[in-house]
Amino acid sequence: MGEVILHENKVFTDVDYTEKRLVNREFVKCEFVNCNFTKSDLRDNNFENCVFRQCNFSLTLIDGAGFRDITFQSCKVLGVDFSRSNKFMFSFTFIDTVLDYCVFFGARLRKTLFQGCSLKETDFSEADLTSAVFNNCDLTLTRFSDTQLEKTDFRTAYNFSIDPDFNKVKKAKFAAANLSGLLTKYNLDIDFDA
Repeated sequence: MGEVILHENKVFTDVDYTEKRLVNREFVKCEFVNCNFTKSDLRDNNFENCVFRQCNFSLTLIDGAGFRDITFQSCKVLGVDFSRSNKFMFSFTFIDTVLDYCVFFGARLRKTLFQGCSLKETDFSEADLTSAVFNNCDLTLTRFSDTQLEKTDFRTAYNFSIDPDFNKVKKAKFAAANLSGLLTKYNLDIDFDA
């Protein structure tokens, strides 16, 4: 391992990191705008208080990477395995971001905001989503299994299927119109116009 290169208070715009490997980098209070990280290798680098806007993170490798106080806004983050990143530097806000096919297995995501996100076929098995907020999010085929969902806000989320028998849902928040997502396993024909 060489000396760590620190980038602080910098803005990176239109940088193409596609299939590139970043080595020994630490980014603090940086902003990435319209950057492409598709299939790039960010393993063991650290990002702290950074914002990613309109960036593409499809199939990015993040094993051991640290992400503390990170905001993804209007990004495409497809198939990223967040469960492999640094557990001690792990806090996010996701706004208008596509997070389809991502893995958050066993991740600690307490109080995380997901605002206007697509989370299709994302895996939250064994994750801690206590007090997280899924505001206007599409949770089609998203997996919740042995997931901590206490006080989690699903009031404006849609297309979810959560089995209360296999998840901790105490004081989770749901709108009356979307309670059917808790009954999927019963295969009921629910009439919302009655």
